[in-house]
Amino acid sequence: MNDILRRGRLGSEEDTNVLKYLSSMDADINIFEADLLVDAAHVIMLSEVGIITWDECTLLLVSLEKIQQEGFRALDMSYEDIHMSIETRLIEMIGEDIGGRMHSARSRNDEVVTCIRLTLREKLIVLIRVVNELRKTLLLAAREHRQTIMPGFTHLQHAQPTTLGHHLLAYHDAFARDYQRLFGVYIRTNLSPLGAAAFASTGFDINRERTRELLGFGGLIENSMDAVSTRDFIIESVSTFSNVMTNLSRIAEELILWSTEEFNFIELDDRFASTSSIMPQKKNPDTAELIRAKTGTVHGCLMSVLSINKALPMSYNRDMQEITPHLWNATAAVTSSTQIVSGILSTMKINTENMLSASKIGFTTATELADTIVRTTELSFRTAHRIVGTMARSSEYTLEETDRIAMQITGIKLSEEGLTQQLFEEAMDIRHNIDRRDVVGGPMPREVCRMIEDREYQLTHDIDALEIKVNTVRDAMKRLEDIQRLFIARVKNND
Repeated sequence: MNDILRRGRLGSEEDTNVLKYLSSMDADINIFEADLLVDAAHVIMLSEVGIITWDECTLLLVSLEKIQQEGFRALDMSYEDIHMSIETRLIEMIGEDIGGRMHSARSRNDEVVTCIRLTLREKLIVLIRVVNELRKTLLLAAREHRQTIMPGFTHLQHAQPTTLGHHLLAYHDAFARDYQRLFGVYIRTNLSPLGAAAFASTGFDINRERTRELLGFGGLIENSMDAVSTRDFIIESVSTFSNVMTNLSRIAEELILWSTEEFNFIELDDRFASTSSIMPQKKNPDTAELIRAKTGTVHGCLMSVLSINKALPMSYNRDMQEITPHLWNATAAVTSSTQIVSGILSTMKINTENMLSASKIGFTTATELADTIVRTTELSFRTAHRIVGTMARSSEYTLEETDRIAMQITGIKLSEEGLTQQLFEEAMDIRHNIDRRDVVGGPMPREVCRMIEDREYQLTHDIDALEIKVNTVRDAMKRLEDIQRLFIARVKNND
């Protein structure tokens, strides 16, 4: 290995163990394509401002294309990072007099963070699309099951009747907010630090705006010290991923519970289940269980990123190298987990009869009975709450029992104050309970339908907003590719 980096200031041969310790090559596979894009945009800009000649730019671009065709695994892995490995390969191909000019007006400090931002930008697009697909799946299921009655829970105890549609819509709204956070992360990630060099910019008369344009970034991180030193976009990304995973873990936990014999609300499709190596009857919700586990992994990535960033002085520090693997691990986990949940929800079998039966257990209509007492008598809610709570202990749910308890507590019979048998039976009816709750956000099917329609409209808007960003980047990448092709065509024409 002829280390073009160490041969000046550092004279001794590098220790193999030290090199392995310093190396980021295992993680750098994620930024291979981005690095070549950054190199191409940089050398095109250098030629346009006159720092290198057009002929030199042409040779550099031709060589970069060949490196891309050879692939990441063809690079010399003995270097400490992908940037030096690519530059070394470039010099091997066309000599140091030309290959050594690519790094003019640039540092690995601004190069690597530009590559990370480019790569993360693409991964965010994939994740946002996956989250939007999950939102679509939830809305479809919510519409189908807007009339499907099930028990609602607090503290995992039967609480009040609701519908599966209403329940699923609650998850949709959580993921809709996740979309908003992810979209904001995308905007703040899609900023160019290129041209900041080590941290004090450069004495070359470069055009930072041009490389920003070529790479499709939405803006510049102007301050050169901030540009190379900040990793707040990674912290924000992994924090948002953690929030997505937390929401996924909640729905995964319910899917696990609902698939047990004790609940028997759902059955997972065979594709999303596993079995036992010894117990042939088992159908285990392993995918959902792994979502719970991967939530802990992503939360751990967040803690690692925060801890590594803590108290780092300006500007660049090698500590930052340890941050990036956590970013890629978290990104992969949240993307795959979101896809799995969407798949489970779109294929699972729902036992609607079991849900309905379970909604009648545990005196889930108690709140509506208390509310009815308040509406039909002059008693306060707290007194009505006491009457119905006492009835819950007796497990006898009749108007006569209500009167007996009310007499003990208040000295009056509620049937003589307006609580008729019909009103009592309506209060105790599951469907009536749900239909009664037609306030904004309630489980009444008509209100659920209204919410679904609003959210379908918003989802369409959100998908369109993302595609605008995607098209802007795609157009920039196409322009960059076209410029590269023009330079490369000169060589082929000369041949």
